This record gives sequence, C-alpha cells and structure tokens, in this order.
Amino acid sequence: MDKMHPQLIDGIKPFLDYNPYVDGVSFNKAIFIFLSNAGGNVITEVALDFWREGKGRKEIRMNSKELENKISQNIKNEKTGGFSHSSLIEHHLVDHYIPFLPLELEHVRQCVMTEMLRLKVPQDFDLADEVARDMPYYPEKEKIFAVKGCKSVRQKLVLYTSMNDFSSMLFNA
Repeated sequence: MDKMHPQLIDGIKPFLDYNPYVDGVSFNKAIFIFLSNAGGNVITEVALDFWREGKGRKEIRMNSKELENKISQNIKNEKTGGFSHSSLIEHHLVDHYIPFLPLELEHVRQCVMTEMLRLKVPQDFDLADEVARDMPYYPEKEKIFAVKGCKSVRQKLVLYTSMNDFSSMLFNA
C-alpha cells in the first residue's frame, strides 16, 4: 500500500466507508487486508527496545494499543508513500494495524528448512544453520533481526547446495 498512488487507494474508499451498499452490494462483512512497509521503522524500534530490555520478541503484544497507535501515527506523519496520503487514513477507515515483527535467526533457519522441503534437498540442520547465519542481520554490531526476512533464503540455499555439489565433484574426481 505504501507504494501505491493515493488516488488509486482512494478508489476502494466506497467499499470501506460507512455506505450500506455499493452498486447494490453490501460490503459490511468484507475484510480488506492491506500490506504495507509503512510503520516498519516503528516496529523495528519497538522490537529492538524489547531486546535491549532483555525481553524476547515473543513478549511483544500484537494487540497492544500502544504499538498500534505508534504505527498509526507514523503512517499519518510519513512524507512519502500513497497510504499516508490517502483518504483511508484521513477518514480513519483502517480498523487495525497489525505488525509483522522482524525475524530472528531461528525464524530464518525455519525458512531454510522449509525451502529444503520445497527444493527436495535432504533436510540438513547444519546446512540450514549455515545458510541462515549467512543472511544479513541488523543492527550491524549485534545482528539480531533479519534484514530481508525469508525473501532471499531460496537463492542462498541454492547457492550453498550448488557449491556443495561442485566441491563434492572436485574431491570425488
């Protein structure tokens, strides 16, 4: 949503607004899910604050009004991005802001294991750990949260399995 033009986003306003019907159809029970990177910096800061306080990522309450308010305020105050400039935000038509928390090493490792299944690569926890540890993390010094999440795990796994195949061919020749 943050990449879309505000006028395009406003095209769906009638379906979310307090209209009983749009073209004779009721959308009262419809659920619209908007994905956006807007507010990501707030989510990251909250996750880092929890980590600095010695709390685990699992302790962040997804339904926290405080976190939801921080995300909402951040979206309203953003200077760029269509979502923040659309009438959906101005007219308070978004009911909930649910954060996608940054992933930690253990989550990325799970992504690697899942990709192993998809690629029909034999399950190898050591390889999954090696691939997961090779992904970029932040903050730079502590390396707590994955920069990309699981987006490029597949490519990294393919690279590792290709390198292993290549090195085994060299040593078995």
